[in-house]
Amino acid sequence: MATAFSSDGEAALRRELGPAAAAPREDLDGFYEMGRAAAFVQGGGFRKVALQFPDELLADAAAVAARMEAATGADMYVLGDTTYGSCCVDEVAAEHAGAEAVLHYGPACLSPCRKLPVLHIFGRQPLDIGRCAEAFRELYPDRQSHVVVLSDVVYAHAMGELEQQLCPEYPNIVFSRVVCGDPPGPALPGEVRQFGRQFLVEAPGGLQDCAMFYVGAEGLLLTSFMLTWNCCPFSSFNPATGCGRRETLNINRALMRRLYLVERTRDAQVVGILVGTLGVAGYLAVLQHLRKLLHRAGKRSYTLAVGKPNPAKLANFLEVDIFVLVACAQNSLLDSSNFYRPIVTPYELELACNPAREWTGNYFTDFRDLLPGSACAHIELPPAVPAAEAVPDISLITGEMRAAHLRDPPTTQLPPSTALACRDQTRALAEISPAASFLESRSWRGLEQQLGQTPISKAVHGRRGIAIAYEDEGHEQP
Repeated sequence: MATAFSSDGEAALRRELGPAAAAPREDLDGFYEMGRAAAFVQGGGFRKVALQFPDELLADAAAVAARMEAATGADMYVLGDTTYGSCCVDEVAAEHAGAEAVLHYGPACLSPCRKLPVLHIFGRQPLDIGRCAEAFRELYPDRQSHVVVLSDVVYAHAMGELEQQLCPEYPNIVFSRVVCGDPPGPALPGEVRQFGRQFLVEAPGGLQDCAMFYVGAEGLLLTSFMLTWNCCPFSSFNPATGCGRRETLNINRALMRRLYLVERTRDAQVVGILVGTLGVAGYLAVLQHLRKLLHRAGKRSYTLAVGKPNPAKLANFLEVDIFVLVACAQNSLLDSSNFYRPIVTPYELELACNPAREWTGNYFTDFRDLLPGSACAHIELPPAVPAAEAVPDISLITGEMRAAHLRDPPTTQLPPSTALACRDQTRALAEISPAASFLESRSWRGLEQQLGQTPISKAVHGRRGIAIAYEDEGHEQP
């Protein structure tokens, strides 16, 4: 199953390298907006520029890089693989090449970056404007309907023409505008700024009186929209199939699944904080915020940077009860049904560990909304309550009683651990952490050197091929 962090694994295994590479598309200048990209490079005076492509556009990378070098005279570096989700700008890989700016191609989460100047070029995917307008009229026969039109960024170029067709018929329709980075200035009354979109709601009851019409394929972005604005009925138009439909995803069921994970988080004693981005502004601040929150709740936490998360990687951390993923708003809702331990969002962790935060029906996938200084969703931790005065709390999953009080915040830097443990038969004492204690109790601890115990042998030819089809295993070709 494809996720936001990687391409489809089955497709990657079946991919064959050879001279017959996929040919680049014909209209490179129009699809990739070469003129706008060249003006960005020349206007900034950049001499080294990183080009970041998703997997589905890599066939065009060489041709685009060659044309950009000819047009600008700058050196172009194609980023071979993204560290995390391809929708995020990979500043780490760009800095390895010494790039001064990044041209990000394809779908994007539009999260603000920390360091490098970025130009987003979404790619002008074709859209049948007439069929989309017809589907809209079928879904909303009442011409007085209050509807907000959202779109995937790859179809943003066609929204102006769609707006010209529908606005004369629907006076209460609102088209969202794609905004790269944080828009300047405070939001106007009734203005919504989320997911890199900006629109003004003028309905009498606000956003909850509006319906949402999404132009794009079904995916994580649409799921994030529906969870965040769960009070609004959704419809969509899929440009690939040319069909419009009312979204029948049982949003209450999806919310029940997320709230179940909140209860699992309350039961957890050890939490792994997964670093799912190194380029989104504010990720260091939210890491510090989550560590503080977990310490006050009496839970141990470990920060893990594992790149693209998958079940095999996270299964190595058996001592962790639950993981919290710090990623962009589009990648936060990772389906963890195939993982050995659940994966939650920072907002769900706050619901579990901050007694002052209550479920209101609103859902937040952007971790920046939780940080101090955010007027959107930040809630301060309440003062600590003595254990004797704490209200008992019963787990809804195990039925056992659990601690429900907060620890006092640390006033000074915590001293290093002085826990002592016997390391070997010589009775040597070693200073170890709780994670090291768990490692000592495991029967298998990974690769060990076994110095002086492994016999010396000559090097021999090893296997050739990929893991599912070594040449010496005699697999039959399909």
